[in-house]
Amino acid sequence: MLTPEQLDREYNARAAIPEHPRIFERWRAESRAARDQLRCETDYHFGPSPAESLDLYPAAARNAPLLVFIHGGYWRSLDKQDFSFLAPAFVRAGVAVAMPNYDLAPAASIESMVQQMLRAMAWLYRTVPQLGIDAQRIVVAGHSAGAHLAAMMLAADWPAWARDLPPDLLSGAVCISGIYDLQPLVRAPFLRADLKLDDETAQRVSPVRYQPGLATPLITAVGGDESGEFRRQNRLIRQAWPQCFHRDLPLPGRHHLASVEALGEPDHPLFQATLHLLGKTP
Repeated sequence: MLTPEQLDREYNARAAIPEHPRIFERWRAESRAARDQLRCETDYHFGPSPAESLDLYPAAARNAPLLVFIHGGYWRSLDKQDFSFLAPAFVRAGVAVAMPNYDLAPAASIESMVQQMLRAMAWLYRTVPQLGIDAQRIVVAGHSAGAHLAAMMLAADWPAWARDLPPDLLSGAVCISGIYDLQPLVRAPFLRADLKLDDETAQRVSPVRYQPGLATPLITAVGGDESGEFRRQNRLIRQAWPQCFHRDLPLPGRHHLASVEALGEPDHPLFQATLHLLGKTP
């Protein structure tokens, strides 16, 4: 078992990337440019909290597939509009992109964030036909905490959440540098005050504690320069869900923040594999 100090070293990704403030500023600048060049329909609301809103980047053609990207930030920081830079490559390839927000810790629990993302996915499924999007081709993707939330969406029993939802609401998932067993975070000092996890709640929100009802394809990825624990978590979800595992895409030379950038790079295998899940070819 890792000590609290070791847990902080393994899981505190920002501390391992001294240049992270500059990376976040670059993301914001690239995201502003993306919103300027794309049609961006902002702040659709899908739930009662003001944070329960999403931005939609429509594709040019009707009946396009939809990529839903859930942002990371350790459930306690960042915003959907910090990741607009991922949308242009998909929109150019004929894919609509939705980016939801959720309430953040410490004001919100991870359980409530999961429920908010369930509401977001249900709202999208019900609404996208009116927006010219194919409700039969919805893929969820996420990075870091967003990958955890994306995995929880893959594990969801949709008809149990709402009777009008089909069991196959999702046609795929892409999980990048995620945490799928939250038990280690209970003892990580840098997160303890914000996340307020105990053993029981960590189990309830750990994707590996569930089994998806369908063999919906899952793509996993983790940076080659990420910590041993992030690489272990990436293996863990593949081992827990063999019926879903589709591909693992190595990201050599990439740290935790650089790993998500591969999703928006048209020449990268992660982007191309995601397009295939969406029923598109590069």
